[in-house]
Amino acid sequence: MAFGWIDEQAEARRRAGLLRTLRPRPAASPLLDLASNDYLGLARHPEVVEGAAEAARTWGGGATGSRLVTGTTELHARLETELAEFCGFEAALVLSSGYAANLAAVTALGPHGSLIVSDAGNHASLIDGCRLARGTTQVVAHADPEAVAKALAAHQGEAVAVSDTVFSVDGDAAPLGPLADACREHGAGLVVDDAHGLGVLGEGGRGAVHAAGLAGAADVVATATLSKSLGSQGGVVLGPARVIGHLVNTARTFIFDTGLAPAAAGAALAALRLLRREPERPARVRAVAAGLHARLTAEGLAAVRPDAAVVSVRAPSPDAAVRWAADCRAEGLSVGCFRPPSVPDGVSRLRLTARADLSEADIERAVRVVTAVRPC
Repeated sequence: MAFGWIDEQAEARRRAGLLRTLRPRPAASPLLDLASNDYLGLARHPEVVEGAAEAARTWGGGATGSRLVTGTTELHARLETELAEFCGFEAALVLSSGYAANLAAVTALGPHGSLIVSDAGNHASLIDGCRLARGTTQVVAHADPEAVAKALAAHQGEAVAVSDTVFSVDGDAAPLGPLADACREHGAGLVVDDAHGLGVLGEGGRGAVHAAGLAGAADVVATATLSKSLGSQGGVVLGPARVIGHLVNTARTFIFDTGLAPAAAGAALAALRLLRREPERPARVRAVAAGLHARLTAEGLAAVRPDAAVVSVRAPSPDAAVRWAADCRAEGLSVGCFRPPSVPDGVSRLRLTARADLSEADIERAVRVVTAVRPC
């Protein structure tokens, strides 16, 4: 029977406690949300919603084509200009998702004959970019600049190191300064995904790359998503103008994909302008994350100290993590549940995300629920 192997794999996932299902949520939910990536609490902000609505009224429901045909509007150009200026880069290129942005950057900057040095903890989109690139990929130990330097030293020719700035599983930050030093010592480029840094780290939320003093460098390229701190959807590649021009001409997820919908571009632009006016929001996110971590560890839970907005709490097994998350939901709290293969070390976790709009009462309630229903 065609696709008969699918049933076997589904049963194997079920036995291992790794079966995933979709759970549609209503527009208005009674749950306290610590599962989404809406770090600044802007997804439903009136200005952001109106930015999306106004863009849809002006430009229509879709971009109507690829960016190189009809899918580039004046709105896209404004968004790119303001993102580049805000983050401190020479140029920017907006794509339909953060995933597409990472595929674009890695495949376009890892040509045949090159070496791509990839952190073992990288996000799936960076991993898939490495798989699709024509260069040779070498995976090195997590957050280890010396391992990166060793890999680069053994290669003759073009090379690039690829890393998240803040890793999505445990919320730990990459050592960007030493990584850049290792790359420069060997003439390699550095490509980093700042999805979890933009809007949370750096001056006014300008991101981890800006905070490390690397924004605008000729040998550094950053990607980010518009779907986390900016409460919208889409992705962006930031870097030197010549690199962005190269992507326009070579990146398949840019050339052959329909442009980002105007509503998403309008929402992201409104959120970016709001962040400029309210630069205190990133500090509040970090304070909420620190508060969650302090309270959870005080209760004896194994929570990883957050470098940005993600607070990871270890679970004893995949099944226990699923039950723990379900019990939290039954008590009115929505949390993330990360299990293999989403976690590179095979350790299942609850994943709590801080938001700037959470109150102290919200934090206390979240800790109380997570603690009360913890696995025995």
